[in-house]
Amino acid sequence: MSTLVQRVASAANLNEHSVNPNSHWVNLKGSWTTNIVLIIAFRLIFSVIPWSTPELSWTLTNLSYCLFQYIMFHGIIGTPFEVNQGAYDNLTLWEQMDNGEQYTPTKKFLTVVPIVVFLLSTHYSNYDVPTFVINFTAVLIVLIAKLPAFHRVRFFGINMGQNDYN
Repeated sequence: MSTLVQRVASAANLNEHSVNPNSHWVNLKGSWTTNIVLIIAFRLIFSVIPWSTPELSWTLTNLSYCLFQYIMFHGIIGTPFEVNQGAYDNLTLWEQMDNGEQYTPTKKFLTVVPIVVFLLSTHYSNYDVPTFVINFTAVLIVLIAKLPAFHRVRFFGINMGQNDYN
């Protein structure tokens, strides 16, 4: 029986001193730089399209980065490593980061970056209402998934692990 909203149970008591190899790399400053380089790469790729305007290229940059962030941090569950005895099997990468602690520097950075890209895309689209709605919807979806109130919450059974249905 499926419900609209379900909360994922904790599979194990996570040790705050244990290192999760699946999410540890996100805290490194190189991954922060990679996010900025990715945004610049998206912008450059979309700006060389012959029929592309600056408004379109910034909107496509925003949409691509939001899609990338959603899939990377909120769309994939589990870990490819078997070192944690299944403690992270039903959690997204966002939920695995920093053992679920909220408001860490990395989580703040990954929350602020989509907002900045949204503001840039809105500014360079000359505050066009249809473009604003598209950009705002994309950033809103990404930001809602990052809220602490939605930590381990699943909508419509999406991203429910095998153990969560029992």
